[in-house]
Amino acid sequence: MRTILTLLTVLTLSSTIWAGNNPALYKKTIDKPLSAVYDSVYTALEDTHFYVVFEANIGKNMAGFADRWGTDYNTNKLTAIRSMVFCNVYYANRVSNADPDMLGLCPLSATLIEKDGKTTILFLRPTSIAKNSKALPILSEVERKITGALDRVFGK
Repeated sequence: MRTILTLLTVLTLSSTIWAGNNPALYKKTIDKPLSAVYDSVYTALEDTHFYVVFEANIGKNMAGFADRWGTDYNTNKLTAIRSMVFCNVYYANRVSNADPDMLGLCPLSATLIEKDGKTTILFLRPTSIAKNSKALPILSEVERKITGALDRVFGK
């Protein structure tokens, strides 16, 4: 019986996580190319005191493998993929005081993808991971600040 309940729980969580309308995923699209919004996202995060500590041009790195991967390369025909890794040490300290395990969320990241001249931003909501954590109130505040910054660029 325990095995069946565990399996049902896993299947339920999996379907929630991977559903097309995923509550754990902040996802917004704007009718502008990535190059036109990237700096605005960077600035919005930093203006909210989430400092970008690393930038990855994933699309450029993937392009180097196009010949090796052949028909399996970029089957969704994305024209750009870039990521920003960011952190606020004040919040990292508060999270570490409440629940050190939640430091697995530090630093956070957002990924921008471009297709057909439109840019989509993807941000995994930290509250979706921290539901049973003492750090949930802190991570809720972090999430509100970050999604607020992203809303300023992508609209509500």
